[in-house]
Order: sequence, then C-alpha cells, then structure tokens
Amino acid sequence: MTFVEKVKKQLEKIKKENKEINAILQVNPKALEQAKEIEKKIKSKKAGKLAGKTIAIKSNINVLGLNSSCASKTLENYKASYDATVIKKIKEEDGLIIGIANCDEFACGSSGKNSAFGPTKNPNAIDRIPGGSSSGSAAAVAAGFCDLALGSDTGGSIRSPASCCGVVGMKPSYGVVSRYGLIDLSMSLDQIGPFANNVEDALVLLNVIRGKDENDSTSLESKKVEIKKLGKIKIGVPNVKADSKIKELIENKLKELKNVEIVKIKLPHVHLATQTYYPIVYTEFFSATRKFDGRKYGKKIEEVCGEEVLRRILGGKEISQAEYKGKYYRKALQVKGLIKKEIEQALDKVDAIIMPTLPVLPWKLNSNISVEEEYASDALTVLANLAEIPAISIPAGEVGGIPVGMQILGKRMTESLIFSIAYYIHSLKGGKK
Repeated sequence: MTFVEKVKKQLEKIKKENKEINAILQVNPKALEQAKEIEKKIKSKKAGKLAGKTIAIKSNINVLGLNSSCASKTLENYKASYDATVIKKIKEEDGLIIGIANCDEFACGSSGKNSAFGPTKNPNAIDRIPGGSSSGSAAAVAAGFCDLALGSDTGGSIRSPASCCGVVGMKPSYGVVSRYGLIDLSMSLDQIGPFANNVEDALVLLNVIRGKDENDSTSLESKKVEIKKLGKIKIGVPNVKADSKIKELIENKLKELKNVEIVKIKLPHVHLATQTYYPIVYTEFFSATRKFDGRKYGKKIEEVCGEEVLRRILGGKEISQAEYKGKYYRKALQVKGLIKKEIEQALDKVDAIIMPTLPVLPWKLNSNISVEEEYASDALTVLANLAEIPAISIPAGEVGGIPVGMQILGKRMTESLIFSIAYYIHSLKGGKK
C-alpha cells in the first residue's frame, strides 16, 4: 500500500466512524495533496523521519490554517495564523497532519466529556470515557484514524486517555519539548507529548519534537532518546490507593519481569498531590484566560465556556483575590517542592517507579461522577507533573475487557531509560483479568 492509499483509507475510516467516536474535530482539507508530495519524497529517498506517518493534533496546539479551538465555543472560529514549534518540526520531518483532535474544553478535565462539540467515546470500550483531557488524540490512535498523535499533559492529560484507550502515551520531563504555540492551561506544568500504538513510534515522534527553542525560555537541550539494552534494574513500587483488580493486574505484570529487582517504596505525601495540583492550575489558568476577553480572540470566555472551565476560572479568581501576597498559591508551590523532593529521593534508590496510571477504571459515559471523584482520578498522574519528571503509560492488560495502563516514572531527563523499560515491558504479552 502506498502512502497516498493509506491516507485515503484513514480518511474514509474517519468519515465512516468518527460520527460515533467524535475524536476528530476537523480533517486537514489538504491531507491528500500533502500525502502526494510526501510520497514523492519517499520514492526519491529524500523523506524525513516521519514520512509515511499520519498525526492527529490536540486542538489546543496551533496548526497553521486549521482551527485551534481548544474544543471551546470561545475559539470556535479561531484559525491558527502560525505553526507551533512542535508542528513546524513535524512538517520538517514529513509527518502528515491528518486533522485536529477533540479534547476537554481548554484541556480542563479527565474524562473527555467536557468538549463544547460533544464527548469523545472510547474505541476500545465504547460505553466508557476515553480519559482526558487529550481524549481525541488517544481515541484517534486507538480507532486507527491516524498513526500518531500529539497531546498536552498538565496533570495526566496524555497518560490518562492512553490508559483508558489502551495505547502508549508519554509526558516528557518539563522543558524537553517547546510549549510555543500551545494554548496553555498551567504554564508551570504543561508539557506536549506523543501518543502511539507502540513504544518505538512514540519515541520517534518525541525525538522529532524535543529540543531547545528560542521562543520558549523553559525549553531545554536534550539528548536523543534511545531504547537501550537493560542490565539488572531496580523498580520501586509505592503502595498507592487503587482499584484492587487494577493493582492485581499490575502486580502480575511485574512478576513477569526478569533481571528486575522489585522494591517497595514510600511516598508519604502522595495523598496531597491533587490538593496541591489544583490550586496551582486554577490560579495559572485564570491568569492564562484573561486574554480571552472577546476583543482579539473569539468570544469572552466566561460568557460561552462550559461548567468545568468556568469553575476553574472562578476558583482561580477567588484564590488570586483572597491571597494578596500569594498565600495559597505559594503554599501549593511549597508542597509541590516537598512532593518533588520526596519523589527525587525515592528515585535515588531505584531506576524507575511503576504504578497504575489511573486508580480507577474508566467510568461509563452516562455516569454521574462528582467533581471530587473526577479530580481524584488524577491522583497518580499529577505526581510526574509536580516533580517535572518523565512518565509513560503503556497498556498493562484489561480488567473485564476494559484497558488498563501501567505508568513508569523516572528521574528528570532520563527519557531513554523510561522508554527502554517501557519497550521491555510492552514486548511481554498483556494478560486479561
């Protein structure tokens, strides 16, 4: 099959199945035309590292000429006037942007239900949530609408949907990937990362998008990420609160590993993670949304946004007004530092930490989950964001036919080790419970 034929097939699949899944908000109208140009490069052997791959982009990342709506009525008619740095790099390596992916509005949510354009469904458990906020990105990969996808991860927004949809999703160390062109949720936590059906493809995409960018002062130089042969390694397993069947599945998966020492570790303040994370997010999101006043970008956000976005804006406004000298925000940053130090100390004794990606199974789309319950589902993913370290979610198997993810966390800037461990574990056969 030629690349053009493959793109045609994927576009037909989107046309036929996306009405049900709702993973793609906008198809790239120039996809076939661009595929033909890339195919010429492939035939002349002058193509880039992503030639032959199609990629869906979360709708909070600017892609020139396409709608970067953040799945919100606020920016419903906003057409990006430039490419984000990650998009520029993808295009330079001949990756084909097949379309813009749905998400929770302004990346606010853990379910994929908060989009102004309707919820995304989970292709591998159609009556369940796909996870959020990068719901459409994960679902598009799982449904076969594309080969790869980009999402953003502020507190688990790549790893959560990767776990729910049974695909690979990776959050790099803070600063490894430029955030220029990302419509931010929380500037001190956001990071762009890849989705794929396997660890190797996720690694290829990360290598393309990583690196220092003069347009993002937080971005860092980073070494090429490689899958290396593992010697004897030590894995730390914390005792975290999670569904017993999920914990059992992860424990059984760990028993399959050879040449690996499993040690129990303590993370005493893990129970404070969500309470620390949300005040930071609320405050920074409130600040970030002040530009959406209806004068330059679309409509005034408070007048058209959904319930979760409004909750975060009003919460951030209240925190900002009440704190005067930064009392609550600074207190949250202090506890962030405590959790970060605790995780770093744990990682000084082991090569990586492994735990469930989510403490619960993806709930049914029609469930009336409380805000507190939804926020609590982030308890294990926010840790990597607070500690600014890399974390990857890989499929661990299924519980009752529902995908379950395993999360691997490592020291800051140890992406190669995390990918190497993920590759080894992912190559083992997944069990079902």
